[in-house]
Amino acid sequence: MPSAPVPVLEVGGTHVTAALVDLAARGLVGDAVREPLPTQGTAEEILDGIAAAAARIDAPSEASWGLAMPGPFDYEAGIGLFHDVGKFDALYGVDVGAELTRRLRPAPAALRFLNDADAFGIGESSAGAAVGHARAVCITLGSGVGSAFLDQGQPVNDGPLVPPDGSVHLLSYGGRPLEDTVSRRGIRAAYARAALDDPDLVPDVWTIVELARGGDRHARAVVDHAFRALGAALAPWLARFEATALVVGGSIAASWDVIEASLRAGVDAEPAGELVARTAERAHDAPLLGAARWAVRPRPAAAGGR
Repeated sequence: MPSAPVPVLEVGGTHVTAALVDLAARGLVGDAVREPLPTQGTAEEILDGIAAAAARIDAPSEASWGLAMPGPFDYEAGIGLFHDVGKFDALYGVDVGAELTRRLRPAPAALRFLNDADAFGIGESSAGAAVGHARAVCITLGSGVGSAFLDQGQPVNDGPLVPPDGSVHLLSYGGRPLEDTVSRRGIRAAYARAALDDPDLVPDVWTIVELARGGDRHARAVVDHAFRALGAALAPWLARFEATALVVGGSIAASWDVIEASLRAGVDAEPAGELVARTAERAHDAPLLGAARWAVRPRPAAAGGR
């Protein structure tokens, strides 16, 4: 493990986080810096926002940086492929790697990009809920479903053992895209159909989950259906990948007491051997730890970032 701290950036849908990671200690050096990000802004505004957060950490000179980014993105070339996804559209075709290299001080030795869900999975495999599991599947539940299939801590993004691109959000359920059922949009739409006359009054997912916890039958039915669907969509891939751990992170994981039984019921529809299902242990810093590991990994790597 490198003795110098590793600088990392995690770019989210509304913010950017910068931090220094001590890989030997499997933790952060000091506090992470979190800044809002104008994801609907111009390319200059977005890139300047990322660089501004980076400038607030004391990065070592000539360090390799790890950058966890949402997709679609060319992670090897460092080029944005965002198009009609509701955020970062201004970065379509932009050489993000070159633009950030120009902005960062001190100048980085290298910028190594990886998918944000892969970063989360690597972090949980190295220092969280998937430690000790040779093969693990880590998913994040927020506005959609992110996923990482980890073999010995390395993401597997192609081949017959994983879904296309290693992405659960590309799977289908009931003949429709999975995220029509399991996503912020899908859960809210289902609750509106079940319980409301005015779709403009539909509550957010947090409120729907709280209603389910309190015994609201419409909310309970919607939540049960969504997470059974997720479990059923995952089940054949968990079995095929021979995963022994399923780790759930993201905002909805805070409601594990509400979703666990339904998710397990869906997974159990197709036995996946000795499988442990649990919530993330490093929910706040797993992507940062994963990005740091990616930054210092030997190259060429056995598996590329998405």
